[in-house]
Amino acid sequence: MVDPISHAFVLAIVGRPNVGKSTLFNRLVGRKLALVDDQPGVTRDRRFGDAKLGDLRFQIVDTAGFEEGKSGSLEARMRAQTEAAIAEADMVLMLTDARVGILPEDELFARLLRKADVPVMLAANKSEGNAGDAGLHEAYKLALGDPIALSAEHGNGTDELYAQIREAQIAFAQAHAEPFAALSDEDEEEEDFDPDTPFEDDPDKPLRVAILGRPNAGKSTLINYLLDEDRLLTGPEAGITRDSISVNWTWADAAAPNGARPITLWDTAGVRRKARVVEKLEKLSVADGLRAVKFAEVVVLLIDATSPFDKQDIQLADLVEREGRALVIAINKWDLKLDRKEVRQTVNDALLRALPRLRGVPVIMLSAQTGKGVEKLMPAVQQQYELWNARIGTAKLNRWLGEVIDRHPPPADKGRPVRLRYMTQAKSRPPTFVSFSSRGHAVPESYQRYLANSLRETFALDGIPLRIFIRKGKNPYEDK
Repeated sequence: MVDPISHAFVLAIVGRPNVGKSTLFNRLVGRKLALVDDQPGVTRDRRFGDAKLGDLRFQIVDTAGFEEGKSGSLEARMRAQTEAAIAEADMVLMLTDARVGILPEDELFARLLRKADVPVMLAANKSEGNAGDAGLHEAYKLALGDPIALSAEHGNGTDELYAQIREAQIAFAQAHAEPFAALSDEDEEEEDFDPDTPFEDDPDKPLRVAILGRPNAGKSTLINYLLDEDRLLTGPEAGITRDSISVNWTWADAAAPNGARPITLWDTAGVRRKARVVEKLEKLSVADGLRAVKFAEVVVLLIDATSPFDKQDIQLADLVEREGRALVIAINKWDLKLDRKEVRQTVNDALLRALPRLRGVPVIMLSAQTGKGVEKLMPAVQQQYELWNARIGTAKLNRWLGEVIDRHPPPADKGRPVRLRYMTQAKSRPPTFVSFSSRGHAVPESYQRYLANSLRETFALDGIPLRIFIRKGKNPYEDK
């Protein structure tokens, strides 16, 4: 099940399509997390974010617009996501469009919210200027209290939002008798990195995992199986997911000190070949998904077993390696009737031929639909995460360097020998090494690949990105 963020006040933003819900969401979280476009219906899944308004801290949920649709249709599944957000919220903010006025869809929302057992506030968005006056006054007919004149784009009306949210938070805190914890930003920098100090994993810190892949590979289905609930929209239609959606989850990890490990999962939009991405909205979705790779620590590349490792899969794996993220490859739809031996051979050939830098990366065969093989996924993710944080002591590293140079010294430069005198690990995440030589510029890339392959083999660093830099300089221990 989804791990609830304890003590968090949850505000859900609802309304018909294109009233500015995602724009307000982005303003309150302080970043452009949700896709925004003039085309209605961009948001489909629920998106959660940590919001700030003055000294208030709360969780905010962006939802899909309410659209009518037959049972089982995409519109019906989107509506179910919005209804779930209302049911789970501690307060609901309904937005209308002050420039358009009240439409039948707004009245449908209002009827639903009047029956909900949750505080509701009403805001008429796009109220800047005189053009929104009529729509603001018309919003009274929804019988949800006095509407707030709001402009999510320009920030007008946030003082009234603050007052109502603060009042609801006080009531929430009194009911739960719990204080609110301040938000803390993730520190991405490794302070005082010491390669001689072993890595110690913090089991209380959420591990950030992004699920990446082509459209209809089964990314949302996999996350829903892990969560044991229909948290994300799924279906046969390719391209349902548009935003990169983050979900908090607790993995029951027997190896963790308390038997559980917090995980933040990112569901991303399917990425097609660049030549096929022509619509502006799809370009935004793809860019949002690729940005999620940069925030992740481990990326699960989900591949469709019916068409494994085409050119786009290889490009995505290469992207993960270039971004320096740990990678796990999962072959989905393993429950279908297919030549499994042929699929395995195709995968192995692609890794050896096109992705030699990722030799040894874990490959998990699974079915997100039935759950077969899914239990192997998170142990592989944890394993790659630990390797990604690997630290190699300086003494061990230089003993290894001496041995590999004895076996195969660097090629001479214009008849003069090239000597690598010293190597140290500069950082992890991914493991990055620096070697010093008076003729460092003359070390060819082929020899650096030789060093990287030997590093992987000697220190069991298979399947993760490595970085080796040759610097011109003297041995720092030369005078000691």
